[in-house]
Amino acid sequence: MNIESIDKNFRLKVPGGSQTVFFDVAEPPFAVYGLMRDEKGYYRMPYDVAAKTNDGVKGLNLHTAGGRVRFRTDAEKIVLRAKMRAVSKMPHFPFTGSAGFDLYSDGIYKGTFVPPLDIKDGYTSELTVGGEMKEITIHFPLYSGVVKPELGFPPGSTVEKAEDYAVQKPVVYYGSSITQGGCASRPGNAYQNILSRILSCDHINLGFSGSAKGESCMAQYIAELDMSAFVLDYDHNAPSTAHLEATHKSFFSIIRGRQPDLPVIMLSRPQPNPNAEELVRRDIVKKTFETAKANGDSNVYFIDGTEIMNIFGGDSGTVDNCHPNDLGFYCMAKALEPVLGAVLKK
Repeated sequence: MNIESIDKNFRLKVPGGSQTVFFDVAEPPFAVYGLMRDEKGYYRMPYDVAAKTNDGVKGLNLHTAGGRVRFRTDAEKIVLRAKMRAVSKMPHFPFTGSAGFDLYSDGIYKGTFVPPLDIKDGYTSELTVGGEMKEITIHFPLYSGVVKPELGFPPGSTVEKAEDYAVQKPVVYYGSSITQGGCASRPGNAYQNILSRILSCDHINLGFSGSAKGESCMAQYIAELDMSAFVLDYDHNAPSTAHLEATHKSFFSIIRGRQPDLPVIMLSRPQPNPNAEELVRRDIVKKTFETAKANGDSNVYFIDGTEIMNIFGGDSGTVDNCHPNDLGFYCMAKALEPVLGAVLKK
């Protein structure tokens, strides 16, 4: 049975008219955040550093997690026309999250540009946004690559530059598939995007699914970034407790050695009902924090991942006892909000 034939609310919103004026989001007045760009498309960090780190980071660097485009418009409708690459499909991850774009108008969710299941190298989709001048944020896909996104507007629409974020230096996040956004139902529900809207702060997402192993070359790259805060969260991708212990303190030390006053927030994996190994991992991360504090570091913070899901929902916060669903990501955002909010106000 084709559900779309009996329930119109499941039908994809495909533009029906031709009177649309398209613009490349790489050009003013649009502003793209969290991503780099060249003639091949968008990416998250320099190719050479990604390739030197490991093959997973090299490939996942093309995924646009954390990417956003912002602008103001009074258009009644907005059409997305996206050319894409490296589209990811997974059985436990909503396609709207891995390959969709979602839109916020003055911070309020208005809808998702939903990709068709038979997508090959891109798609076109339309959303109605109201017709009054609003500030628009569109979040890029979490687990797919984007070559060229264009936005279309009805003739006569006004399109202007959006105001800058209140915190313009980005918060940088480094970690695992969870950091990259798996398995949020749509990009705006990844915890960094939630925090970006709450705190009006730019950010860079350096989450690499299965590939964040605390390499020193990654730490050296991050240490050179001009950032307002750093969130360190790669517990899940450390192959063993021994690997985590051998790399976690040294990774932090590289960052701290280059940026002695940078706020650094350390997370252990967000795991309700942890087993014995997961508790050992938590204690390794906490030990890095406690050692730094004992050495006089007053700008380092620790969040116990075993308690995060208790904010709301407990073990209802994941899709597979590992990757957060939207509820889990909301819990992560609420756990970080008071800490990150406080350091960004300093």
